[in-house]
Amino acid sequence: MRHRSIALIVATALLAVGCTAEIPGRPRAAKVVKKEASTETIQVRGSDNGAIDKLAATALTDINDFWQESFQQTFNKPWKPLTGGYYSVDTADATAKPPPCTQKAADVEGNAFYCPAADAIAWDRASLLPVLQDRFGEAAVVVVLAHEIGHAVQNRMGITPEAERREPERFPTILTEAQADCFAGAFVRNVTDGKSQRLDIGTDALDKALGALITFRDPVGTSPEDEQAHGSAFDRVAAFQDGYEQGTKFCAAMSVQNRTFTQRAFTNVTDRANGGNLPFSQMLESVTPDLDGYFKTLATSAGRTWPSPRAEASQTEPTCSGDQGPVAYCPSDKTIKIDTKDELPALHKELGDYATGTLIATRYAIAELAVLGKPVEGEDASAAALCLAGAYTGAVFQRRDGFGLSPGDFDEAVMVLLRFDYAARDARGEDAVDPGFARVARFREGVFEGPKKCGI
Repeated sequence: MRHRSIALIVATALLAVGCTAEIPGRPRAAKVVKKEASTETIQVRGSDNGAIDKLAATALTDINDFWQESFQQTFNKPWKPLTGGYYSVDTADATAKPPPCTQKAADVEGNAFYCPAADAIAWDRASLLPVLQDRFGEAAVVVVLAHEIGHAVQNRMGITPEAERREPERFPTILTEAQADCFAGAFVRNVTDGKSQRLDIGTDALDKALGALITFRDPVGTSPEDEQAHGSAFDRVAAFQDGYEQGTKFCAAMSVQNRTFTQRAFTNVTDRANGGNLPFSQMLESVTPDLDGYFKTLATSAGRTWPSPRAEASQTEPTCSGDQGPVAYCPSDKTIKIDTKDELPALHKELGDYATGTLIATRYAIAELAVLGKPVEGEDASAAALCLAGAYTGAVFQRRDGFGLSPGDFDEAVMVLLRFDYAARDARGEDAVDPGFARVARFREGVFEGPKKCGI
């Protein structure tokens, strides 16, 4: 029987991805349940009354309260609480009873899902929720459960398995998963705005929690038409951010007509064999002249002369103008200095070639701001650099010939933006845009709206 799951995932395969639209409020501790929160929560079937199930019950009670109000406002009809209940499953216990939509408890291993046939939610309390909590904090558990309730919202909208089978072109899985991520983002915004009675999620907790969302991305090279596609890291974070910034009505209106997905399948054997990644030296040889050409076009379109900054290798982290990280724009001699020995090659190896491309793109963007006579220092400059790097990326994404993006490149950009603030540092190496959630938002603006959105 079909059910909507967050993803099939084995706990030992979870990626340790650390993560970081402005999020209101100040960073807070990783604990998300308020000390004064009521202990009256929904009933969880099969629970051992342990800490992880208490967290799940508290989160689900709060999510249900959110939809009591938001569903009426969004769809002009009352919210119907789940009739099938909530199930905690100890998948380490061979004698545990299976929840709805499964044959045995082991079917839930490493998983959380919504079962539309039973209108119920189940989760693995042995090898999913505790691992999420340990790797990504309590907020990650909240995000995952909010996503599953998002599927229950869809069921009440009429987006049922029957509707998906009848109209697969209208309700592809990648769209319904993005919509559930969007609904989760709308709920989390309610929490960060201080409107929750039970939960308190600060910027630090949310940044880290997005690592869980990235972990549940599809394998690189998965086709967006795959009937099990959940979306790339970029697409999933984008959907979450849209819900966070735009709210439930925006999420409800999502469709294949108004949603752009960046996920792509591999198109050749070579790309598949190398995972879509060029060797470090080859990436530098490809991306630097391409960036030069893109930003030259922007400058000349504005009536300015582009100086074609030299890209120079450095054996140490560049220090020509503050600490900009492993790539720096040097205003004094108008060069782009690149650490080719230590940190940048290490990031390239760990995150992928477009992590390298993204960092270099932001330094060419700073050079563009200088040519246009715009500030290269301060948070506005940092935000513009992120946006312009996104605009360049969006332009490359649209190309049919020449230097292009491989499947997974958008995800690599998201990961480097979430984990490090290098891309958001200004020409002095200061005033970085924080948190990572906001860095990705500025980058996305450039991807989808182009350089005009960046003030160019």
